[in-house]
Amino acid sequence: MKTYIAALAATTALISPALAQDLEVDELTFGFIKLTDMAPLAIAYEMGYFEDEGLFVTLEAQANWRVLLDGVIDGTLDGAHMLAGQPIAATIGYGTQANIITPFSMDLNGNGITVSNEVWELMRPHIPSMDDGRPQHPISAEALVPVVEQYRDEGTRFDMGMVFPVSTHNYEIRFWLAAGGLNPGFYSPEDITGTIDADVFLSVTPPPQMPATLEAGTIFGYAVGEPWNQQAVQRGIGVPVITDYQLWPNNPEKVFGITEEFAEENPNTTQAIVRALIRAGMWLDENDNANREEAVSILSYPEYVGADEEVIAASMTGTFEFEPGDVREIPDFNVFFRYYATYPYYSDAVWYLTQMRRWGQIAEPQTDEWYHEVAAQVYRPDIYLEAARSLVEDGLANEADFPWDTDGFREPVSEMIDGITYDGRTPNAYIDAFPIGLTGEQTVVNGEVQG
Repeated sequence: MKTYIAALAATTALISPALAQDLEVDELTFGFIKLTDMAPLAIAYEMGYFEDEGLFVTLEAQANWRVLLDGVIDGTLDGAHMLAGQPIAATIGYGTQANIITPFSMDLNGNGITVSNEVWELMRPHIPSMDDGRPQHPISAEALVPVVEQYRDEGTRFDMGMVFPVSTHNYEIRFWLAAGGLNPGFYSPEDITGTIDADVFLSVTPPPQMPATLEAGTIFGYAVGEPWNQQAVQRGIGVPVITDYQLWPNNPEKVFGITEEFAEENPNTTQAIVRALIRAGMWLDENDNANREEAVSILSYPEYVGADEEVIAASMTGTFEFEPGDVREIPDFNVFFRYYATYPYYSDAVWYLTQMRRWGQIAEPQTDEWYHEVAAQVYRPDIYLEAARSLVEDGLANEADFPWDTDGFREPVSEMIDGITYDGRTPNAYIDAFPIGLTGEQTVVNGEVQG
């Protein structure tokens, strides 16, 4: 891996607008899902950052995450706004095998968990109130336990939605449920539904369809990115109970994914793409989010997110509305550049891998070294830093805005809703600390946890 990284760095030329003629390919098609956090792609396009790099980019909304993934693998798409778990899962051969890398992290935070009005009314008596009568946040899934038990006693299975089996949303809703004492179910090689031993049954629903599916009563809640939690509030059909910022402040979210083959064959073009995306992230966060209203307007275009500006702004401009009138300050709900948000940290990839192991998508125990090797194969800070360095040299970015000396691991995080400290350097110790989930040598065999 080190040899490969060194070779790539040695052969990678620094792109600038004056060197656009050195691009291996300049006409590109990128895919995305209609979510607020596709913003770096839209901004790089609308602000002319792609054009500055000599790139002629077409952005195409995709029907769902599976179609998007297939498009990147088969070359229909040159790259895409991706779930962080997608390149990781593809690389280890979970679902589909393909060597996909990410040289750029799209954002931090940006998701929420919403329940139906009926479920909220049943949860509310179990949630402490503040002096003004509003519910105390963050809300634990402990408040959902009696609701799930009531539904079970009435013979109703408690179903909730998430967007894809290897999505942040799947792992975040599982994280929240388990922290409150509810088992979201296990996967096994023979049963990929993820519902073995489940108290709450999770299934896939594409993000834009979440509110309608909730309103139809097919599911009783969901985990999704914005603006589809705020959409439920605006339509009066549901209540967001927690944001992912409240689960884990400044947690990693989407990534920009390309195939390893694309990066190897088109190093200059890859650098140009990353340069444009870094500039987009900077624009989105600069001057204390001064550009967010303009970003909201752009994202409301039908070719991007296509939701009303009011709905997008409800979470993207520093606040989040939980119930009508209950608007709370969450200035970092969407982060696109601060806190080194765009740097592809190995520890971010390792966290996703620990959750795959925790719930059985990684069926067998692995060594700490294995987790680190997979992370380094998928997350490519070497490409990112080359692009960042060239921006600094061109006077387009500040030296202090990039983590030049990091080893690729964030410092341990203890501000998580379950109280368990996460350190990407010791993934197995982290996995073994969970009271719910596979630990140690445990596996799922014939529908049962063994070991």
